Amino acid sequence: MDIEPSLVGSAERFKLDHELELHEFEDKFVIKSLQSPNQGFWISRRDGNINFLDDETCSGSPSRTSTIYGVVGTIRLVVGTYVVVITSCKEVGSFLGYPVYRVMSMRVLACNDALKFSTGQEKKDEAYFMTLLNIVESTPGLYYSYETDITLNLQRRNKLVEGWMSKPLWKQADPRYVWNRHLSEELIECKLDRFIVPIIQGSFQVAELKLKDSHAMVTLVSRRCNRRLGTRMWRRGANLEGDAANFIETEQLLETEGFRSSFLQVRGSIPLLWEQIVDLSYKPHLSVIKHEQTPLVVERHFSDLSQRYGEIIAIDLTEKHGEEGQLSAAYAAEMKNVPNVRYVPFDFHGHCKDSNFDNLEILYDQISEDAEKQRYFLIDREGNVQEEQRGVIRSNCVDSLDRTNVTQCYLAQKALNLQLQRIGVLSPSECISMFDEEYGKYRALWAEQGDEISLEYTGTHALKGDIVRYGKQTIFGMIKDGMSALSRYYLNNFHDGIRQDALDLISGHYTVNRNSLSPIGQNGFDPFSKTLTMQFLPVTSALIIGGLTATTLTVQQVGRNVHQYVSTAICAGITAGVMAILKANGRQFCSRPRLCGLL
Repeated sequence: MDIEPSLVGSAERFKLDHELELHEFEDKFVIKSLQSPNQGFWISRRDGNINFLDDETCSGSPSRTSTIYGVVGTIRLVVGTYVVVITSCKEVGSFLGYPVYRVMSMRVLACNDALKFSTGQEKKDEAYFMTLLNIVESTPGLYYSYETDITLNLQRRNKLVEGWMSKPLWKQADPRYVWNRHLSEELIECKLDRFIVPIIQGSFQVAELKLKDSHAMVTLVSRRCNRRLGTRMWRRGANLEGDAANFIETEQLLETEGFRSSFLQVRGSIPLLWEQIVDLSYKPHLSVIKHEQTPLVVERHFSDLSQRYGEIIAIDLTEKHGEEGQLSAAYAAEMKNVPNVRYVPFDFHGHCKDSNFDNLEILYDQISEDAEKQRYFLIDREGNVQEEQRGVIRSNCVDSLDRTNVTQCYLAQKALNLQLQRIGVLSPSECISMFDEEYGKYRALWAEQGDEISLEYTGTHALKGDIVRYGKQTIFGMIKDGMSALSRYYLNNFHDGIRQDALDLISGHYTVNRNSLSPIGQNGFDPFSKTLTMQFLPVTSALIIGGLTATTLTVQQVGRNVHQYVSTAICAGITAGVMAILKANGRQFCSRPRLCGLL
């Protein structure tokens, strides 16, 4: 008999302390457990070295004492070491009966007293990296538990050996979904198991539904892979190892009538080598990179998926014309050479135009036979495995956000109906959409999840969120989508470069080396003294707006005398010239990452 490990009681479960005490001394930071005061460690503010507590450590009076709720990790920069701690959190639900918390705020503790002995360039470099850490403090969508690992889905947990849950949480976790994996390395080396908190980035949403006489708990957990972390425009496609950008595993967990069931889906950028570099245009040019290793990249990506999930259905929701069509065609060509993966192209915008989102039924009709063979994972009241999920559906659009959210919600709803019918909560002729209030709660789960993972990748809420929430597009939703689209434009062009640097730094894709070239000053870039092009950006914007206004006014007066013709021509010419300069040099005006390349 297979028993879900969280129910096994033969070995004591490993738990982290819920609250820690931070003592700030002039020469060190002391972190110790409130539950076990003798458990803790201290970090020198001079060199960042970590030491265990002893009798002399806490002698004297700290300048400040506060409560913290976990240690995210440490990172060594040019001169100093920095400790990231959780300063506030919020309980947002439970995962298999264990409380789950969302990180609400973090703080970076600086152990960089040696900075005063550094060179001017080292101080400048350190200041830039500290700016990146300040960005990390406001990272959205971080979740963790003190009592259980939330990186593993229910089916994988069920296959673990007895006693696994007695291991430290960081050893239980799947490394690819631990957001702070790189930040935890020094704590792991120092064997500070009680203070290492595996954190996921993604989404955690919970809803309790009342379906006839049964209560059902639906939990939606999205886990973002850390292997190709990034922002929307600076992390597209896959790297040479086959790791796709914006790759997320989403688990829909159902608990009702003593049964537990989960349904998995994944999403990720099209696993080719391609790019879309911002250049001030609303829709930058999309380019597929021709590379001799492209077939290997695609093979590596789907081989990894097959090993972890089984049979793969790859749904491509991109358009089939224009630059999207060229990307889709390149993807389709590569998929012809990938064995044991079913590739399904479905032009979402083409089929669902004019808000005909019921046309997703066309997609489901194409894949229903294979999708229902993949099944879902199900455990009965006694812990017996009744079903196993034998594969996974992988969905993508260009961003793998908005169209993908709508499609995944639709597919998850189909799976939920099958699960509820199998357990006996619903009859074979019933479905969740028949229960209006509960159906609204369910759709809200997916809408909130879509917004959260969109915030992490683009900095804005998801588009088409009202379709997920209400099943149709609303006027308010269209206005909200318009505002989000404008916000994405601004963030993509003027903010995401430095945000990408922050992600590369904390994920370990860029490692600070005191002897390496300074990131400050490369290609004329200095984050503290703006580039010449950035100084000109407000001027050029003012010229364009002023030129357009002047042209409009002079056109209205053009019939009065010949001088108005000349004025109109001059204003229009200046405006056109400035716009041409901006278009030709758009990339120079945009925020660009400086630490790592695109692949």
